[in-house]
Amino acid sequence: MKNIAIIPARSGSKGLADKNIRPFCGKPLLAYSIEAALASNCFAEVYVSTDSGKYAEIAGQYGANTPFLRPAQLSGDTASTWEVIKDALQKYKALGKSFDSVMVLQPTSPLRTAADIVKAYALFEENKADFVVSVCETEHSPLWANILPADNSMQNFLSKELLDVARQDLPLYYRINGAIYLVGTDYLWKQPDLYAGRSFALKMETQRSADIDTEVDFLAAEFLYQFYQKNIKNKKCGKLPISSKK
Repeated sequence: MKNIAIIPARSGSKGLADKNIRPFCGKPLLAYSIEAALASNCFAEVYVSTDSGKYAEIAGQYGANTPFLRPAQLSGDTASTWEVIKDALQKYKALGKSFDSVMVLQPTSPLRTAADIVKAYALFEENKADFVVSVCETEHSPLWANILPADNSMQNFLSKELLDVARQDLPLYYRINGAIYLVGTDYLWKQPDLYAGRSFALKMETQRSADIDTEVDFLAAEFLYQFYQKNIKNKKCGKLPISSKK
């Protein structure tokens, strides 16, 4: 297969200003997704979709391509990721380049690794999948969550069946962690509901499922990255295929 990795990195961000190029443990945040994509050896093209010439220049320093900038109409808060992906694929086609699959790697998931990318493609091929999405276990069971009435009463907050159930006996729930979206390009064009076909989950560890949106998210992800790097040096955990080059 001929595959493309697309890393969406627009310059506008209401939560954290310029978070996609903010220094994260010594490198711009988007560099980690670029390096993981390149280290996986899964892609014919690694493209950073951005509306900023500055972002494109930084992406190029870490080995990504940006042969065209994202149009203004797809650079606001209301544009969907899949609209951005389809626009990029059309522009590549106009350049004479077509792809069998596209993997979306959000720069806000810096703990996703080359090994995760390779596993996603193995899952995709083994299952003849249309769509693969990364997930992780939820931090808290949704069975212990509910809405509150106006008076904040807890009277019917939990179902009676749950009152005597130990936490460890609850079923496992998973959430989409935003790290990997892998889809066949033909399927992307013909199916508006990507989950409707042969869609499968790639399980990732919750601790590596950072999805940076706030200052606290950013600092927590940096702490976890440094923790993993320290334990790699001490040989207390398996090697994370994230480059440490600056």
